[in-house]
Amino acid sequence: MRENNKTLVLIGLLIGLIFSGLDETIVSTAMPTIIRELHGLQLFGWVAGIYMLTMTAFMPIFGKLADLFGHRRIFMICMSLFIAGSIVNGFANSMELLLIGRGIQGVGAGGLMPLAMVIMGDTYPLEQRAKIQSMIGPLLFLPQLIGPTVGGFIVSHWNWHWIFLINIPIGLLSAIITVKGLRENRREGKPSIDWAGSLTLVAAIVSLLLTPVLKDTMGYSWSSPLIVGLMILGVILIGLFIWIESRVQEPIIPLHLFRNRNIVALSTLVFIVGVGVMGVMYGFPFYAQHVIGLTPAGAGYLSMAFMLGAVPMSMLNGFTLTKLRYRNVFIVSFVLPIIAFFLLSQIGLETSIFTYVIYFIILGAGLGVLFAGDNLIVQESVDSRNSGIALSTVQLFQALGTTIGLNWFGSMMASQIASGVNDLNELPAGVAEQVQTSGIPHDLSPDFITSIKSIFVDAFHNMYFIALVMSVAAFIVCWFLKNEILAHKIDKEKSKVMTIQQ
Repeated sequence: MRENNKTLVLIGLLIGLIFSGLDETIVSTAMPTIIRELHGLQLFGWVAGIYMLTMTAFMPIFGKLADLFGHRRIFMICMSLFIAGSIVNGFANSMELLLIGRGIQGVGAGGLMPLAMVIMGDTYPLEQRAKIQSMIGPLLFLPQLIGPTVGGFIVSHWNWHWIFLINIPIGLLSAIITVKGLRENRREGKPSIDWAGSLTLVAAIVSLLLTPVLKDTMGYSWSSPLIVGLMILGVILIGLFIWIESRVQEPIIPLHLFRNRNIVALSTLVFIVGVGVMGVMYGFPFYAQHVIGLTPAGAGYLSMAFMLGAVPMSMLNGFTLTKLRYRNVFIVSFVLPIIAFFLLSQIGLETSIFTYVIYFIILGAGLGVLFAGDNLIVQESVDSRNSGIALSTVQLFQALGTTIGLNWFGSMMASQIASGVNDLNELPAGVAEQVQTSGIPHDLSPDFITSIKSIFVDAFHNMYFIALVMSVAAFIVCWFLKNEILAHKIDKEKSKVMTIQQ
């Protein structure tokens, strides 16, 4: 079998990953126009919700199918689904059709990221892969930077349909380049597919993740019978899934993965980071617009100061993770988010923009190790035949954590701001509702504006304190990683193979 063409594989995968990520930010920018033209305000929240549901639900399934049928074949299927969803969206003339297309796109996106990392693991040796993955993580934040600009340009100069149709040639280009560069051995025998486990897992994930979507889109409270019933159903289905996986020949998520210390530690770590860090960071642009007074674009770019710390530290960690004990690298790195959130919990109305930039740089520097290290350690902690499902499982926990964090902190922020504003005395009629829906009115007296901004500050103090506690928990989890050097581990495996051959 010919070796993979490393350059073509890397180019093809990067094109696919960047543009699947870009699709999300472009769609967010174009949503007001789409809602206006399709008259779909009542279905607004479902556009992101259905994409998130299908992506998360199918992530582990594609990981396992790739291990059974080959990474190249399943990656091409995922890319085809993403393109098919883009076609449906591009020609959608109703919100219902748009939601169908977003669901198909989400299914395809569920396999693109984990399989791209696995394919790189098949293509590059450890030290090269460490350096490449340390740059890919920050590179995937590029869509966050340019997405709003690209989305605004397309909507202003063409029409919103092109934000989806442009995915077709780009997706095809990515697929052609990847297929051209990637080679795989044929798989022997007929693999057994765990259909019962797959369906049960999808049902469990949908039941659990449907609760925040229904809360946001339909106005249900967390205590409503439907929401509580869905959560109970999700827990029951998870129990049923574990029972099924313990009895089938080829489980969709092998339970032995959870006897692997690194898999458990990293799954827990990315879940905590998703809940406590990504959740609270998502709300900062709202704070920046209404308290600091920045434009929406300025608020977004201020949040990206995070990358000024993450990018260089990710690249540095790409070198250190194969030279030093990676547990020590993670432990030292995760001291920085603790420092950053302690400082952020002290912010006030007089805090300067420069101060926020410094705090976000510290936070990014601490989390840069995840960009470089989590996927790499997962791949080197399991047999190659389980690399796809291992990566997908860890990324499933990350997606679940992020989803929970976004909704938890979003609800907390809205509740505390609403409570604080309603408690203000002599507030003009209708202002409380306006603050909760569209921000602080500019025609209020300076005293009222200062009081409302102080309520925002107090809400974010509480959120950052919770994020601080979550950061301490993440720091503790880092101590449970194996205390080894990746390069030494690979050298031992090579020596073992050579000994067997002799």
